Amino acid sequence: MLSKETIDHMNNGGVVAYPTSTLPGLACLPQTDALDRLFELKQRPADKPVSLGVLSLKQAETLVRVPEKVRLLEAAFPKGGFTFILDAVETLDPRLGGDRVAVRCLAHPVARLLVETFGPITATSANESGETPADSAEAAGAGLGLPDRAVLPGTCPGGLGSTILNVVQEEHGVEVTVMREGIIPTRSVVQWWKNPT
Repeated sequence: MLSKETIDHMNNGGVVAYPTSTLPGLACLPQTDALDRLFELKQRPADKPVSLGVLSLKQAETLVRVPEKVRLLEAAFPKGGFTFILDAVETLDPRLGGDRVAVRCLAHPVARLLVETFGPITATSANESGETPADSAEAAGAGLGLPDRAVLPGTCPGGLGSTILNVVQEEHGVEVTVMREGIIPTRSVVQWWKNPT
């Protein structure tokens, strides 16, 4: 259960470091003031959108259009292994991708607790690009100078992040392109896509 201090912090537009099944993440609500703080904290350019963490692709349907084949692909691999870039139902803040929004089904129990409490949250990595990632939410939070109420403890397996897939719905069907190979190898995605089982 989340503390009242953490819940208040998030509801007031704060940013929270949390563990995921790969690397530590940074959560905020997908709202203007919270995104302002997140992007300032990460010193991230506004033209580099962040992904959203959800419990399931069914929950994600409030935000994005999910083709059936993508749902089957996600179910065929370990949860949390993919981030899907999909068409938005309605245009969102450009920092969330605008008309093309990235979503990841979170697997870590602490990450899922956040989403159960608040609904979709940001799922961007807590480390700066090019830096050696922290192996726990505590280390990531300390590196960013976050207060205790803004850190949900938990270690992360580390290694590769999620595999990012760009999903395009065309007249003749759905096309998937691997934008970044992560924990799920490109060859496994291609193999499944050609011969879904």
